[in-house]
Amino acid sequence: MVNNSSQQLNAVFLALSDPTRRAILERLAQGEASGTELAQPFLISVPAISKHLHVLEQAALIVRRKEGRVHRFRLAVRSMREAAMWLEHYRQFWETQFDGLATYLEATSEEEKGTDENLT
Repeated sequence: MVNNSSQQLNAVFLALSDPTRRAILERLAQGEASGTELAQPFLISVPAISKHLHVLEQAALIVRRKEGRVHRFRLAVRSMREAAMWLEHYRQFWETQFDGLATYLEATSEEEKGTDENLT
């Protein structure tokens, strides 16, 4: 069974997989914006932007508040922080693996040089 933390992480990476949603997050990094303001740079329909915003909300990457009829959005950092922590854990793992591979390749390269020198 998948736990809530794992499901949330899946939602974050799904949300980040789309370039339009990443662009929306980049815009919100500058400050709060209305749905209309967020839609302006894109050549897609307002309903399509609304769907993107919904995906970002479901991933808890943004927060919506209503001002009369205007919906305003801002970044929510907790989910992004959790995703960054997950990535950092695996970055450290892979760096260790790559360091081990580099050491192995250097050792085998030196062994091959020694073998080549003995043949001449």
